[in-house]
Amino acid sequence: MRSKPIMHRIAIASALWLLSASLNAQWLDWRTPGIPRTADGKPSLTAPAPRTPDGKPDFSGIWQPELNPYRFDLIQDLKDEAIFRPAAEAIFLERVADFRRDDPVTNCLPGGPSEAINTMYRVIQSPTVVAVLFESGTGRYRQIYMDGRKLPEDPNPTWLGYSVGHWEGDTLVVESAGFNDRTWLDRAGHPHSEKLRVTETFRRVDFGHMRYQITFDDPETLTKPLTLSVAVNYRPDTDMLENVCNENNRASVHMVGTANKGLHIGSVILEKYTGTYAFREGSRAVVGFMGMNQNVSLVNGRLYLNALPLIPQSETMFESTGAVAEFFLDANGKVTRLVLRQTEGEAIYDPKR
Repeated sequence: MRSKPIMHRIAIASALWLLSASLNAQWLDWRTPGIPRTADGKPSLTAPAPRTPDGKPDFSGIWQPELNPYRFDLIQDLKDEAIFRPAAEAIFLERVADFRRDDPVTNCLPGGPSEAINTMYRVIQSPTVVAVLFESGTGRYRQIYMDGRKLPEDPNPTWLGYSVGHWEGDTLVVESAGFNDRTWLDRAGHPHSEKLRVTETFRRVDFGHMRYQITFDDPETLTKPLTLSVAVNYRPDTDMLENVCNENNRASVHMVGTANKGLHIGSVILEKYTGTYAFREGSRAVVGFMGMNQNVSLVNGRLYLNALPLIPQSETMFESTGAVAEFFLDANGKVTRLVLRQTEGEAIYDPKR
């Protein structure tokens, strides 16, 4: 079968993009100047949030989202997949069957409107514009205009859209539009149209912690707005380093995988794998991509990992297009663990009894 090595190549490119936050941002022993510290010199992350001279919360600095289940797939419960209109769901399933070979990130293109929940970024704040610089792609940035302008009525579509912001108390509210339809809503492959509107809220709880919420509203692909919330942490004593995705990228010619349609596994076997699995040990990079908990369900003869269709490679091994999923059974045929594998490692999940 050709699908497995193809997925390995895709996983390499995906892993490099995902790991940029953990591997690249290791500026040795550089202390961030001007931040509150405890008596022993450590950053005081629970100190009061700083403010600008005009009294607004100051978001300046480097931020990184906490591990969250949305880094790969915005949909974590299969029943929530119904939020997508039939035509959009068909596009998603086609991308899954193609092992996401056209994934923009794998092809060194911007990650799209959900990038702020996936990667480290630096905020540079002024009264009239807030800039967001992403580590996931050197030279990739957003400008959030705070000077009272409105969103353009008929914008030229761009990769990251056009953004305007305003204050609601201590919360920064950002509205964005004008996205092209070449990015995906998530790495799993959910689509969006050029009618997408995005609303974000940023609220700095204290010096080291921020609550971030994002709402996607797209009448062409969604039946109603989709809202997600994640915690974001300030990253002191580090910096962002150069990350050039396309450097030495030679794998694109091999991204021609399609799902194996010839392998059929009966529902009696698949039913054994259903249930909830909790992370026990293994690669934090895999967990950061796939999540701490996995829910496996069987619907109409097809096995799903959360909301991702699982493509059988054998009776116990499946492709989720995000990771290889393998179930291990004891002598009585009972599942003892689920292992998710990517190029950089594996994560072991135990069934919840």
